[in-house]
Amino acid sequence: MNPTFHSEKATTVVADDRERASGVIESLAATSGVSVEVRHLKLGDFDVDGRLLVERKTTFDFALSVIDGRLFRQAYRLMTSERRTCLILEGPPTDIKMSREALQGAMITVTMIFGQPVLRSRAPAETAWLMLTAADQVSRSETRQPRRFVRRRFRTPRRIQSEMLQAVPGLGPDKAGALLAHFGDFRRITSADLDALMQIPGIGQVLATRILWALGIRP
Repeated sequence: MNPTFHSEKATTVVADDRERASGVIESLAATSGVSVEVRHLKLGDFDVDGRLLVERKTTFDFALSVIDGRLFRQAYRLMTSERRTCLILEGPPTDIKMSREALQGAMITVTMIFGQPVLRSRAPAETAWLMLTAADQVSRSETRQPRRFVRRRFRTPRRIQSEMLQAVPGLGPDKAGALLAHFGDFRRITSADLDALMQIPGIGQVLATRILWALGIRP
Protein backbone atom coordinates (compact mmCIF):
# COMPACT_ATOMS: atom_id res chain seq x y z
CA MET A 1 0.00 0.00 0.00
CA ASN A 2 1.44 3.37 -1.03
CA PRO A 3 1.72 6.20 1.53
CA THR A 4 -0.60 9.19 1.17
CA PHE A 5 0.65 12.76 0.96
CA HIS A 6 -1.18 15.40 3.02
CA SER A 7 -0.52 19.14 2.87
CA GLU A 8 -2.44 22.21 3.97
CA LYS A 9 -1.39 24.21 0.91
CA ALA A 10 -1.51 23.73 -2.84
CA THR A 11 1.60 22.32 -4.48
CA THR A 12 2.78 22.86 -8.04
CA VAL A 13 5.13 20.42 -9.71
CA VAL A 14 6.83 21.06 -13.04
CA ALA A 15 7.72 17.75 -14.67
CA ASP A 16 10.21 17.36 -17.48
CA ASP A 17 8.53 16.26 -20.72
CA ARG A 18 10.85 13.24 -20.91
CA GLU A 19 9.14 11.85 -17.80
CA ARG A 20 5.77 11.33 -19.48
CA ALA A 21 6.09 7.55 -19.53
CA SER A 22 7.54 7.22 -16.02
CA GLY A 23 4.20 6.83 -14.22
CA VAL A 24 5.23 9.50 -11.70
CA ILE A 25 3.29 12.30 -13.40
CA GLU A 26 0.06 10.28 -13.16
CA SER A 27 0.66 9.67 -9.45
CA LEU A 28 1.32 13.35 -8.84
CA ALA A 29 -1.78 14.42 -10.77
CA ALA A 30 -3.91 12.00 -8.75
CA THR A 31 -2.75 13.54 -5.46
CA SER A 32 -5.13 16.00 -3.84
CA GLY A 33 -3.90 19.60 -3.85
CA VAL A 34 -1.17 18.93 -6.41
CA SER A 35 -1.15 20.47 -9.89
CA VAL A 36 1.30 19.28 -12.53
CA GLU A 37 2.77 21.18 -15.47
CA VAL A 38 4.73 19.26 -18.09
CA ARG A 39 7.45 21.05 -20.02
CA HIS A 40 11.14 20.77 -20.78
CA LEU A 41 13.47 21.30 -17.84
CA LYS A 42 17.13 22.18 -18.36
CA LEU A 43 18.08 20.67 -15.01
CA GLY A 44 16.47 17.86 -13.07
CA ASP A 45 13.31 15.87 -13.80
CA PHE A 46 10.88 17.46 -11.34
CA ASP A 47 10.69 20.95 -9.82
CA VAL A 48 8.47 21.05 -6.72
CA ASP A 49 7.17 24.54 -5.94
CA GLY A 50 10.42 26.06 -7.17
CA ARG A 51 11.86 24.78 -3.89
CA LEU A 52 13.15 21.29 -4.55
CA LEU A 53 14.76 19.99 -7.72
CA VAL A 54 14.60 16.22 -8.14
CA GLU A 55 16.61 13.99 -10.46
CA ARG A 56 14.82 10.65 -10.86
CA LYS A 57 16.57 7.51 -12.04
CA THR A 58 15.48 3.93 -12.29
CA THR A 59 18.10 1.55 -10.94
CA PHE A 60 18.80 0.37 -14.49
CA ASP A 61 19.33 3.93 -15.76
CA PHE A 62 21.50 4.65 -12.72
CA ALA A 63 23.87 1.87 -13.78
CA LEU A 64 23.98 3.11 -17.36
CA SER A 65 24.63 6.68 -16.25
CA VAL A 66 27.59 5.52 -14.13
CA ILE A 67 29.09 3.66 -17.07
CA ASP A 68 28.82 6.57 -19.52
CA GLY A 69 29.76 9.24 -16.94
CA ARG A 70 26.39 11.00 -17.23
CA LEU A 71 25.59 10.55 -13.54
CA PHE A 72 28.54 12.59 -12.32
CA ARG A 73 27.94 15.41 -14.80
CA GLN A 74 24.33 15.60 -13.64
CA ALA A 75 25.33 15.44 -9.96
CA TYR A 76 27.80 18.28 -10.49
CA ARG A 77 25.13 20.45 -12.15
CA LEU A 78 22.72 19.73 -9.30
CA MET A 79 25.39 20.59 -6.75
CA THR A 80 25.99 24.01 -8.32
CA SER A 81 22.25 24.79 -8.41
CA GLU A 82 20.95 27.43 -5.98
CA ARG A 83 18.00 25.20 -5.01
CA ARG A 84 17.67 22.22 -2.72
CA THR A 85 18.30 19.11 -4.80
CA CYS A 86 18.14 15.35 -4.42
CA LEU A 87 18.32 12.13 -6.39
CA ILE A 88 15.54 9.55 -6.19
CA LEU A 89 16.64 6.04 -7.11
CA GLU A 90 13.60 4.01 -8.15
CA GLY A 91 13.24 0.26 -8.53
CA PRO A 92 14.60 -2.98 -7.04
CA PRO A 93 18.37 -3.48 -6.67
CA THR A 94 18.12 -6.51 -8.95
CA ASP A 95 17.69 -4.13 -11.90
CA ILE A 96 21.25 -2.84 -11.47
CA LYS A 97 23.56 -4.60 -13.92
CA MET A 98 26.85 -3.74 -12.23
CA SER A 99 29.01 -5.02 -9.39
CA ARG A 100 28.12 -4.08 -5.84
CA GLU A 101 31.56 -2.47 -5.44
CA ALA A 102 31.02 -0.19 -8.44
CA LEU A 103 27.53 0.68 -7.20
CA GLN A 104 28.83 1.57 -3.75
CA GLY A 105 31.59 3.66 -5.28
CA ALA A 106 29.05 5.60 -7.33
CA MET A 107 26.82 6.14 -4.28
CA ILE A 108 29.79 7.40 -2.27
CA THR A 109 30.64 9.87 -5.03
CA VAL A 110 27.10 11.19 -5.35
CA THR A 111 26.52 11.57 -1.60
CA MET A 112 29.95 12.37 -0.14
CA ILE A 113 31.66 14.26 -2.97
CA PHE A 114 28.72 15.91 -4.71
CA GLY A 115 26.67 16.24 -1.53
CA GLN A 116 23.46 14.95 -3.12
CA PRO A 117 20.93 13.17 -0.87
CA VAL A 118 19.81 9.86 -2.40
CA LEU A 119 16.27 8.67 -1.61
CA ARG A 120 15.15 5.13 -2.42
CA SER A 121 11.79 4.36 -3.97
CA ARG A 122 10.17 1.06 -4.93
CA ALA A 123 7.80 2.40 -7.60
CA PRO A 124 6.56 5.59 -9.34
CA ALA A 125 3.81 6.19 -6.76
CA GLU A 126 6.35 6.16 -3.94
CA THR A 127 8.63 8.45 -5.95
CA ALA A 128 5.80 10.99 -6.20
CA TRP A 129 5.16 10.75 -2.45
CA LEU A 130 8.85 11.09 -1.63
CA MET A 131 9.38 14.30 -3.61
CA LEU A 132 6.20 15.92 -2.28
CA THR A 133 7.03 14.98 1.31
CA ALA A 134 10.66 16.10 0.98
CA ALA A 135 9.63 19.48 -0.46
CA ASP A 136 7.03 19.91 2.29
CA GLN A 137 9.57 19.19 5.02
CA VAL A 138 12.07 21.59 3.44
CA SER A 139 9.36 24.27 3.43
CA ARG A 140 8.50 23.63 7.08
CA SER A 141 12.14 23.75 8.17
CA GLU A 142 12.69 27.04 6.36
CA THR A 143 9.61 28.50 8.06
CA ARG A 144 10.75 27.46 11.52
CA GLN A 145 14.34 28.63 11.20
CA PRO A 146 15.05 32.37 11.08
CA ARG A 147 17.15 33.50 8.15
CA ARG A 148 20.71 34.44 8.92
CA PHE A 149 22.29 37.11 6.84
CA VAL A 150 25.71 35.66 6.33
CA ARG A 151 28.11 36.94 3.71
CA ARG A 152 29.13 33.95 1.65
CA ARG A 153 32.49 33.74 0.00
CA PHE A 154 32.09 33.47 -3.75
CA ARG A 155 33.06 30.05 -5.07
CA THR A 156 34.07 29.80 -8.69
CA PRO A 157 33.27 26.62 -10.66
CA ARG A 158 36.99 25.76 -10.59
CA ARG A 159 37.08 26.09 -6.80
CA ILE A 160 34.03 23.86 -6.45
CA GLN A 161 35.58 21.22 -8.72
CA SER A 162 38.84 21.37 -6.76
CA GLU A 163 37.00 20.85 -3.45
CA MET A 164 35.16 17.88 -4.94
CA LEU A 165 38.43 16.24 -5.98
CA GLN A 166 39.99 16.88 -2.58
CA ALA A 167 37.33 14.62 -1.04
CA VAL A 168 39.41 11.71 -2.38
CA PRO A 169 41.86 10.56 0.36
CA GLY A 170 45.42 11.63 -0.47
CA LEU A 171 44.35 14.17 -3.09
CA GLY A 172 45.24 17.63 -1.80
CA PRO A 173 44.79 21.06 -3.39
CA ASP A 174 48.03 20.90 -5.40
CA LYS A 175 47.22 17.57 -7.05
CA ALA A 176 43.59 18.57 -7.57
CA GLY A 177 44.82 21.73 -9.28
CA ALA A 178 47.21 19.71 -11.44
CA LEU A 179 44.36 17.42 -12.52
CA LEU A 180 42.14 20.33 -13.48
CA ALA A 181 44.98 22.08 -15.29
CA HIS A 182 45.74 18.94 -17.30
CA PHE A 183 42.20 17.83 -18.16
CA GLY A 184 40.52 21.24 -18.25
CA ASP A 185 37.42 20.40 -16.21
CA PHE A 186 35.82 17.78 -13.99
CA ARG A 187 33.81 16.23 -16.82
CA ARG A 188 36.97 15.18 -18.66
CA ILE A 189 38.45 13.74 -15.48
CA THR A 190 35.42 11.43 -15.15
CA SER A 191 36.19 10.11 -18.64
CA ALA A 192 39.88 9.43 -17.95
CA ASP A 193 41.34 5.97 -17.45
CA LEU A 194 44.04 4.80 -15.05
CA ASP A 195 46.96 5.47 -17.40
CA ALA A 196 45.76 9.00 -18.19
CA LEU A 197 45.48 9.88 -14.49
CA MET A 198 48.96 8.51 -13.79
CA GLN A 199 50.44 10.99 -16.25
CA ILE A 200 49.86 13.74 -13.68
CA PRO A 201 52.95 14.37 -11.50
CA GLY A 202 52.45 13.02 -8.00
CA ILE A 203 49.59 10.70 -8.94
CA GLY A 204 50.67 7.07 -8.89
CA GLN A 205 48.68 3.91 -9.41
CA VAL A 206 47.27 3.80 -5.88
CA LEU A 207 45.93 7.37 -5.95
CA ALA A 208 44.71 7.04 -9.53
CA THR A 209 42.80 3.91 -8.50
CA ARG A 210 41.25 5.78 -5.56
CA ILE A 211 40.09 8.55 -7.89
CA LEU A 212 38.40 6.07 -10.22
CA TRP A 213 36.76 4.27 -7.30
CA ALA A 214 35.50 7.62 -5.95
CA LEU A 215 34.00 8.35 -9.35
CA GLY A 216 32.25 4.98 -9.34
CA ILE A 217 34.53 3.60 -12.06
CA ARG A 218 36.17 0.23 -11.51
CA PRO A 219 39.77 0.28 -12.87
